Amino acid sequence: MTRNQILIVDDSRMVRNVIKGYLDKFTCDTTEANNGEMGLDLALNAHFDLIITDVEMPVKSGIDMCRELKADPSTRAIPILMISSFDSEEDIHKGFQAGASAYLSKGEVHSQIYDSVERLLSKSSFNSSKLILVVDDSSVIRHLVNTELSKAGYCILTAVNGADALEKLEFHQPDLILSDIDMPVMNGFELCEAVQDHELFKSIPFIVMSTNSDRGHMQRMLRRGAQAYLVKPFNMDQLTILVDKLLSDQFVMLLKDRERLDSERRLMLSTITSLVTALEARDAYTKGHSTAVAGIAAALAEFSGASSQEVQTILIGGHLHDIGKIGISDTILLKPDCLTDKEFSCIQQHPEIGASILSPVDSLADIVPMVRCHHERMDGKGYPNGLKGSQIPLWARITAVADTFHALTSNRPYRTGMKVENAMQIIDDVRGTQLCPDCVDLFMEWLSRDNFQKFAEWDETGSFKDQLMFVD
Repeated sequence: MTRNQILIVDDSRMVRNVIKGYLDKFTCDTTEANNGEMGLDLALNAHFDLIITDVEMPVKSGIDMCRELKADPSTRAIPILMISSFDSEEDIHKGFQAGASAYLSKGEVHSQIYDSVERLLSKSSFNSSKLILVVDDSSVIRHLVNTELSKAGYCILTAVNGADALEKLEFHQPDLILSDIDMPVMNGFELCEAVQDHELFKSIPFIVMSTNSDRGHMQRMLRRGAQAYLVKPFNMDQLTILVDKLLSDQFVMLLKDRERLDSERRLMLSTITSLVTALEARDAYTKGHSTAVAGIAAALAEFSGASSQEVQTILIGGHLHDIGKIGISDTILLKPDCLTDKEFSCIQQHPEIGASILSPVDSLADIVPMVRCHHERMDGKGYPNGLKGSQIPLWARITAVADTFHALTSNRPYRTGMKVENAMQIIDDVRGTQLCPDCVDLFMEWLSRDNFQKFAEWDETGSFKDQLMFVD
């Protein structure tokens, strides 16, 4: 865990030691300065996540140090907590005017410093992760807004008109947009409409800044999706408070949505796990088969250069590729002899049954095509939909190779598994007709490098229920 860096500025060593004692509960390193001049020099030459300062000190006061820090672009985002024995309304007002983020009287330190430091560090971390796009044809407005929001720790991106903003949106995903209305090339109305019409951007809070105080203009922008309307000239503190509220409200809303989706996901995965457990209990072969196919398919994906997320996806898909067999009767699924045509047609339904089971889980959307299509063939003679060639999803084609290999080399109720060399020959024989040639080549290269032995060792400890925890 990254340790927070905190600068304590006070001319009293005893007070500095007391504050350090209160900070023991945090994961932090502390640096000390005995006056504002020394504190300023340290802050300008090192990184700090928080500054705690006294007000009245020799050489340079905490108020003056704070003003200079907020005037410097490199330090203006550092939150500053002022602690002083002067706690009149006027003193507190001076502290906030200088740029302090919070103000405590020395009598409040014992009871409030922990909560204050925790809140300031949390808010600073939150703000520094947020990007705000400021769109205005006035360089003065862009500079003022940039300066003020930077003091609050926000990252700022600027654009001179709506068209420029849309170009910036191609490369950046802001968390909030502040826009003027009357601009050349593309105005604020058009920009707001373009943002609302874009699937990726329509959820971004949109604040209007305009000299036009006409109620009709305000209503028009609000109807087009703007969350707020500020009339120029406006108070910069008012802007910061509004931005804080909108981003905090959006964060809470997104957090609640995520908690709801996570809860639904856990419930659904719990149900799926129960289904897999039930399937494994019916057919001992299925458990080993699913684990083996998952391991081989995931290893092939990794060998091909797939991302770690894609490898996890195919690993889960491999474990679940036969989940649809839960809907096949025992008399067919466990039959020790060869299946009749009618019985085989029943078996052919398991990919669609499996896809139907998994489809309600949004987080498993990438896995559903693997489950539905792992019995499709390159020549179009597979099932359930008779897909051909590249119509079959890549991960399903890789799963098909792994599925075929393990089916050939493992013991079944009606036959003994064949040797690896014989299975490789059969796979090569159906290359291009049943199995994807590129996936077969990938498999052959992977197998030739002794990877199957490595997989076999991993397979001894592989656990389906552990892997379920990786689904996002």
